[in-house]
Amino acid sequence: MALGTRNEFIILDNLWKQFQEGNKKREVLRGTGAAFQRGEFIAILGKSGSGKSTLLNVISGIDEPDQGDIKINGQLLTQLDEYQRTIFRRQKIGFVFQFFNLIPTLTVLENVSLPLELVGAEMKEAVERSSAMLAEVGLSDRLNTFPERLSGGEQQRVAIARALVHDPLVVLADEPTGNLDEDTGEQVLNLLDKLTRQAGKNLIMVTHSNENAIYADRLFELHAGCLVELEKH
Repeated sequence: MALGTRNEFIILDNLWKQFQEGNKKREVLRGTGAAFQRGEFIAILGKSGSGKSTLLNVISGIDEPDQGDIKINGQLLTQLDEYQRTIFRRQKIGFVFQFFNLIPTLTVLENVSLPLELVGAEMKEAVERSSAMLAEVGLSDRLNTFPERLSGGEQQRVAIARALVHDPLVVLADEPTGNLDEDTGEQVLNLLDKLTRQAGKNLIMVTHSNENAIYADRLFELHAGCLVELEKH
């Protein structure tokens, strides 16, 4: 794929990434590429260890590819230095993780406010926006609660609020229901799908679950280091 020849919102072009494991090198991404339109929900299937999380880290700029380019809304991430990628990530990317990654010493409201504080929002604005976002996920009554007092589903709803509160361009979800029971996972995924679509966001979710993948507009498999688009049934 020639980078920038089409109008896609996210372009992954010829991405390669390898890691040193002892005295061997393991290639995780092998020239993978894909392009996504604005507002699409993309699901990426793959076995454990296939490189799904690595791919998300490369898309977000946490990791640099050894070769290839990532373009998001016209911004070529591979032209940015580490500091610039950090700023881009804080402003434009939201994350939802399998294990929630909430800060245990902060309240629900403080956890959700953190992304706004990192981009320089004033405290009053951060509190107002975070409170409104927590209302969206049905947790208005838990603002001053600490994460350990919440159920797994409630913690993941806090994580969704945190991922969306700073109005990112892209939300990256890494096995977002992997630590939840089936019913709670379905509720959380419904909420994530609804809120990202409502705001016109791109959602890229990696999962090993075919059931989760049915929510997506397009379905890919990461196989042998390459993204292969699958037909949805």
